[in-house]
Amino acid sequence: MTATGVLPSQALATMIERGEITAEPAVIPEQIQPASLDLRLGTVAYRVRASFLAGHGANVTDRLKEFEMHRVDLTEGAVLEKGCVYVVPLMESLALPEGIQAVANAKSSTGRLDLLTRTITDGGTEFDRIPAGYNGPLFAEICPRSFSVLVRPGMRLNQIRFRAGQAVIEDDALAALHAKTPLVSGKAVISDGLGFSVDLSAGENGLVGYRAKPHTGVIDLDLIGHYDPAEYWEPIYTTEQRIILDPGAFYILVSREAVHIPPDCAAEMAPYLAMVGEFRVHYAGFFDPGFGHDPAGGAGSRGVLEVRCHEAPFVLEHGQVVGRLVYEKMSEVPDQLYGLGIASNYQGQGLKLSKHFK
Repeated sequence: MTATGVLPSQALATMIERGEITAEPAVIPEQIQPASLDLRLGTVAYRVRASFLAGHGANVTDRLKEFEMHRVDLTEGAVLEKGCVYVVPLMESLALPEGIQAVANAKSSTGRLDLLTRTITDGGTEFDRIPAGYNGPLFAEICPRSFSVLVRPGMRLNQIRFRAGQAVIEDDALAALHAKTPLVSGKAVISDGLGFSVDLSAGENGLVGYRAKPHTGVIDLDLIGHYDPAEYWEPIYTTEQRIILDPGAFYILVSREAVHIPPDCAAEMAPYLAMVGEFRVHYAGFFDPGFGHDPAGGAGSRGVLEVRCHEAPFVLEHGQVVGRLVYEKMSEVPDQLYGLGIASNYQGQGLKLSKHFK
């Protein structure tokens, strides 16, 4: 009997051994994260007319016959064009037992490139949600929003987290946890999770964020620390502790609070409330156990905010609450924590672009 909660790295390894997670080629150790599994692109991308869900009783392969425009062979690398929608079969498949469900999300670097990446399944009626007992293939829907990208088979753009039973930590328990182990610097705003706000205090040089430029070159997702930020991003400065978001524009900002995820917890960033403004925050929402955690005491890493403004220009002000972290308990503490001995690109971060930029 699996304990209630998000399944840690060692449980994922057991699921692979039992054939509940299978892959062709086989899963490699680097895919296993403290509380999630990275998913790998397969060898072909289907350019489709529109985003879709398979729906009850239907499979993705059959729906592709309705919506496919053409196929792109990824074997030698291929460009996925900005503004287009693609469906890519993933190398991994699932045979989930009853009682184990899954949720997927874009990886941090994927979200910071404004690369909308969602997981779809046969019979699926929601993006990124896989019901208990699901048996079948996984597909990534990919829509580059700001930059065209060069991809290859095996690239890991999204990740999947597995949970047994009800894992969400309710507000009363979250407040007690914060009192025992501070989860955030400053005052904790707890309502359906832990609220966080935006930092527009204009520190050194007045820089508060970046806005994606509209007409740029291709980004090869295999090249780390390679690109000049100035070719892809416009720096945002302010002396007024506020900025005006332009409709359709994509911004990288940072949270005012430093966030802490204890080793026995995981978290997912969720939108705050539609009523607070015409924007969406954070397209890559998983926070692993150990994010911002320092065993010696003193902790916290700030959260990078991926912000897209919708229909109307909107004034965003310093300290405005823009999102919330939904904390979940782990079924057990992972063997490996975020930032300790594994390639964790964003531990201790401040305002930071994706790892592809110098």
